[in-house]
Amino acid sequence: MSIKSYLKDRTVFLLINFILFLIICGSMMLINIDSKIILLIFCIWFFPVLSYIIVEFIKQKNFYVELDSLMESLDKKYLLSEIIKEPEFIEGKFLYDLLKRANKDMHEHVKKYRDTGYEYREYIETWVHEIKTPIASAKLIIENNQNEITNNINQEIKKIEEYIEQVLYYSRSNDVSKDYIIKEVSLAALVRSTVKKNSRDFISKSIAIDIEAVEGIVYSDVKWLEFILNQVIGNAIKYIRESNGKVRIFTVQNKNNIVLTIEDNGIGIIEKDVNKVFEKGFTGENGRKYGKSTGIGLYLCKKLAKQLGLGLALTSKTGEGTKVSIIFPLGNANLIH
Repeated sequence: MSIKSYLKDRTVFLLINFILFLIICGSMMLINIDSKIILLIFCIWFFPVLSYIIVEFIKQKNFYVELDSLMESLDKKYLLSEIIKEPEFIEGKFLYDLLKRANKDMHEHVKKYRDTGYEYREYIETWVHEIKTPIASAKLIIENNQNEITNNINQEIKKIEEYIEQVLYYSRSNDVSKDYIIKEVSLAALVRSTVKKNSRDFISKSIAIDIEAVEGIVYSDVKWLEFILNQVIGNAIKYIRESNGKVRIFTVQNKNNIVLTIEDNGIGIIEKDVNKVFEKGFTGENGRKYGKSTGIGLYLCKKLAKQLGLGLALTSKTGEGTKVSIIFPLGNANLIH
């Protein structure tokens, strides 16, 4: 706020005072009052007026400068009304009250939408658990009536289970801290368990799997890690080459971390898509060409890995394959606080 803009805002007030003084000055000149007296009246009149304007300008300028500085320093701008001091001038008090009321209203709306989101998440989780019952029944019927048709149906049910699991983890992804248990995890056991879940796909597509070079102990949540690993392995299986497909999983222990890498010799990802694969809903050239991608799996993996304090990196070359690395910091760095 400049003095020029402030005086411009007070133009009417100053103009009224100046016109009134001219009227009084004209009246005094008509009755032959000495010009020195008129000058004295001018000083007595306008000195308090100008003093008042200057003092008010300084108070308001200091307030708005502080307000602007606080706004710039805040990461969450909506917290401004919580930390500003109540000003002393009337316009500032009015603005202060408005901000407080707006902030209160915002918190009420946020609570409303948070409650709605919580109810929706509860419904999704209930639905997921309920849908597992008919799926389990269908799988039991298939086991008792095995033939080529039921085996094909079983493969489709497995895909349904994966999508359902994806829905469940997606609904929980914004609030991992309430659904985790940090404990010691053997990477070898984790990999074997996840590979076993996908054993049918490895066998049906004649994909060779090498997990001999997996070792190391980390501290994290087994359930979330298994989901991330399952998504990565699932992608490797989806986009594996038609013949001589191979997936190699290994670990490398560095000074500050352990890196678990899943490497395949599949169709790979074109260069312009590599940096976008973790974006929500991004399917890329492969997704459009093969129609197998939802654009959610790797996005979820990245989001969950970040909340678990893990790194997730991907490199790929078209026609040569893809390599995904999960980076586990050593010590307690990967514990959620």
